[in-house]
Amino acid sequence: QVQLVESGGGLVQAGGSLRLSCAVSGSPFSTGAIRWHRQPPGKQRELVARIDSTGRTNYADTVKGRFTISRDSTRNTVYLQMNSLKPEDTAVYYCYLYYNGHYWGQGTQVTVSS
Repeated sequence: QVQLVESGGGLVQAGGSLRLSCAVSGSPFSTGAIRWHRQPPGKQRELVARIDSTGRTNYADTVKGRFTISRDSTRNTVYLQMNSLKPEDTAVYYCYLYYNGHYWGQGTQVTVSS
């Protein structure tokens, strides 16, 4: 059974940094793309960043230059390094994988204070 478990969220001041982790189990980690999404309070879930099996990355315009997605195949983990955080980055962050179905983690809360 595929499972994704996020960690690393918390409360940080504007301008600060956090690193989120998404541990993946139950699927061949080396195949497929893994995405980070976020859902701000009262808004729809949105794509933040994506990394495919070759390491190619894509970012939402709102986070380009501030966030970095990476993957460690030895740990079956995908990371989201978030720098220069802004209050508008406040959201629940989820990782997502498609592997014969849609799989989401439980989410981790990121709160950025001004």
